[in-house]
Amino acid sequence: MTPEVIDGNLLVLLRSGVEYFPALISAIDAAREEIYLETYLFEDDATGRCVAAALCAAATRSVAVHLMIDGFGAKDLPEELRQRLRSSGVQLLVYRPVISRLTLRRQRLRRLHRKVVVIDREIAFVGGINIIDDMDTPGHTPPRFDYAVQIKGPLLRPIHASTAQLWRHVALAHLRRRAALSTAVDASPKGTQRAAFVTRDNVSHRRDIETAYLTAIASARHEIIIANAYFFPGRRFREALIAAAARGVRVVLVLQGRVEYRLLHYATQALYGKFLAAGIEIYEYRKSFLHAKVAVIDEEWATVGSSNIDPFSLMLAREANVVVEDRPFALELRDSLIRAMEDGARIVVRARWLHRSWAQRALSWICYRTVRLLMGLAGYGAEV
Repeated sequence: MTPEVIDGNLLVLLRSGVEYFPALISAIDAAREEIYLETYLFEDDATGRCVAAALCAAATRSVAVHLMIDGFGAKDLPEELRQRLRSSGVQLLVYRPVISRLTLRRQRLRRLHRKVVVIDREIAFVGGINIIDDMDTPGHTPPRFDYAVQIKGPLLRPIHASTAQLWRHVALAHLRRRAALSTAVDASPKGTQRAAFVTRDNVSHRRDIETAYLTAIASARHEIIIANAYFFPGRRFREALIAAAARGVRVVLVLQGRVEYRLLHYATQALYGKFLAAGIEIYEYRKSFLHAKVAVIDEEWATVGSSNIDPFSLMLAREANVVVEDRPFALELRDSLIRAMEDGARIVVRARWLHRSWAQRALSWICYRTVRLLMGLAGYGAEV
């Protein structure tokens, strides 16, 4: 399904939690009627407690607060904090509570990975930033490298509809009271920017985010910059990038340089050889945790969201991205990425890469085959 590109929006790019959390908490503090907040992680740290306090205060003043957390990502959220939220009047739902951690059954791997907030049907936030202290990055230079977008305007209509629908769906599964359907969304023009809200689920939007990427890559004329934390694209995506490079498009990948999840990290490196041979530039970001899921194409098209380019995001999880067709926004994001590459990334030189030790090559190959095996056991082997 092709998402509708909607005109008349006012979009603000937010860089990492340093900019995101003050904007988010300010909007929560100003809420009068309703809040929907979806997140994969909700940590009991300084930031998590500040957001929780703002949500509790909103609920206390009779704002209808709907908080949805993922059953795996937020499994360690203390019961004490959960009870504090509930006792203040916050409606808390857990998406797919984890029953068994040692399973590859699809339904256990289908997580809520979206990071979406909608407040009073007037302002929304979409991006990759979890409720977690971005300054707590042991061994790294904070903050985490990530983005979100603050949105006002007609794009609120599909964002609010999506969050309200998901809440009702999960509430029904929990046999909980469902939120009343709100229809009075402030869809009046607030700016001049064109954007679409693109989601991924396991029913009617299975490939929408991937298709948005592939369509933009296929039409690229001179430059593609992708910054993605967990990058293990399927065959179609890999071929699209290589084809773009073959027709003279500059293709730049900004990837995770720090080892966070060893299996995926080294599996990703097994793809470097073909990319480098095709003339694709690879930069490994090492300054801090790279958690971004963004791209800029031809300085005109951009996306910011929660979706990684890996099997988990593109085949299993619920994800949400904003696609923006606006040159000033795209240039702002591109400038931010270029500065990050200059300040905290290291280019992968092909000649040096070809002279890796046999142990390094073997490790990448074993991890690559292991990831493919795991995806095959989950029923998605043909995709990767």
